[in-house]
Amino acid sequence: MKAIGRLLRSQSTLVLSSSDAAGQPHATPLFYLTGDDFELYWLSSRSSIHSSNIATNPLGSAAIYAATERWREIRGVQMRGSVSRITERTRRREILKHYRERFQLSDLFRAVMARSSLYVFQPRWIRYIDNTRRFGFKFEIDLPMQEEK
Repeated sequence: MKAIGRLLRSQSTLVLSSSDAAGQPHATPLFYLTGDDFELYWLSSRSSIHSSNIATNPLGSAAIYAATERWREIRGVQMRGSVSRITERTRRREILKHYRERFQLSDLFRAVMARSSLYVFQPRWIRYIDNTRRFGFKFEIDLPMQEEK
């Protein structure tokens, strides 16, 4: 589990997969911040395709991986879980403070961040893949449902 946390903290972009009411898939790259229980946070407009999809169907998947051009260096995680919007002001303020620090965002971004919604992905299942250990090395974990923080 430590390997998952290290990988999540070392990367900056996730690929979120969502689907609309008709089941049409959509993948979106997003900057993210990770939490202690592998949850992933990002900012988005509520009118974006993935945000609209989430409003209809909160189930999604995410992939995060270290970029490489060598198959022996492939390391990443695949996740399934649910997404929700964070509206509680104190929690939102605290997460956004860490988000600004992590991505070194200046005060110019405050207005954009104020207009954006903050989302959290709560993983229920994670697969970790690490070819640096050996080809095809992987393990999976199921995570219990967690109360809203």
